[in-house]
Amino acid sequence: MKGLENISQMEGIDDEDDLGMEPIALSSPPPAQQFGHASNRDNDTEKRTQGLHNKVAMKLARFMDTIRQNLVAVQRFVEDLWLRQYGCAGDPDITRAYQVWPGNNVFFFHGRLICGPDPRGLLLTTVSIILSSWVFAMYSEDDLPHDSGLITAFSLMLTVTVLVNLFLVSTIDPGIIPRNDGSSIEETAGTSDGTRRKRVTINGVELKLKYCRICKFFRPPRSCHCAICDNCVEKFDHHCPWIGQCIALRNYRFYLTFIISALIFFVYVFAFSCWRIHQRMLRTGTGLLGMLKNCPETLALVSFSSATILFLGGLTIFHVFLLARNQTGYENFRQRYMGSQNPFDKGILSNIMEVLFEPLPPSRVDFRAEVMMPRG
Repeated sequence: MKGLENISQMEGIDDEDDLGMEPIALSSPPPAQQFGHASNRDNDTEKRTQGLHNKVAMKLARFMDTIRQNLVAVQRFVEDLWLRQYGCAGDPDITRAYQVWPGNNVFFFHGRLICGPDPRGLLLTTVSIILSSWVFAMYSEDDLPHDSGLITAFSLMLTVTVLVNLFLVSTIDPGIIPRNDGSSIEETAGTSDGTRRKRVTINGVELKLKYCRICKFFRPPRSCHCAICDNCVEKFDHHCPWIGQCIALRNYRFYLTFIISALIFFVYVFAFSCWRIHQRMLRTGTGLLGMLKNCPETLALVSFSSATILFLGGLTIFHVFLLARNQTGYENFRQRYMGSQNPFDKGILSNIMEVLFEPLPPSRVDFRAEVMMPRG
């Protein structure tokens, strides 16, 4: 009997232990399960954060796209308003040449202004000129001589001159040659051996004409196909990244006046900015390092002007050299006429007269001409 009682007591202890462990098992899961729940919560938090970032990025992209569309709409509205004001509005049912032009150029005011495909260089140049003029006018009057108003006014006149030349060189047709329709090779004066090679003689010098596979004609002498604008350009000099436009036959003189006027402007700004720094140093008795605290904007203007003067000075000297020899930058780069005479060199004075003072030839492409579109 005692044995049975001991067994029943032991069974009771086991039952009590089982009953006591049940709530523990329910309230305290194993460590592996706890770690799994924590990692799940971290993953959920990361997913929520990533989803939030994606939503913000999508909203920002939509916002930028909306701004871009609004800017394009404003540009078209201003163009149409200006054209209607002066009676130049076009018929929307008429297709014009600039709308189907195969090159990479960008047109404004219904084909009246033609620019290069990348406007970033032009915008950077314009902002640099305007910002330099603004800093000079706003911060230099205190330390300039008594006639500082005249000095500032003359700097503004130089600024306008530079910007006008920049506008002209970047918005007119540089000398684009119209493309061939592809039905036949354009016949030009010269000789051909039946292949896509041709030679012409100019002032006793024989020149080879290259065939352009894109424009489908023999390029005239001194012309080149610009890979950026995707056009053959007459008397091609170079494609200027700071203007975003080809420099060639019809805008080369404006390019020269632009770099010369810009050089004069920055020399003017540099000289009077140095005068201001000198006067400030004499008045305050501080050194050049002290000027970083007193007039940092003028020091920045002097640094930028000095670098620009070096660049524009070298560029001006190079193009004056080319002008005196009646040579283009592309011909100089390719070392044309190294072993022969330059057939276009007429002497220094005649070369200057030809480039700067002869009437501009008319554009070979009428970008506002009506074109007949094939009906599907």
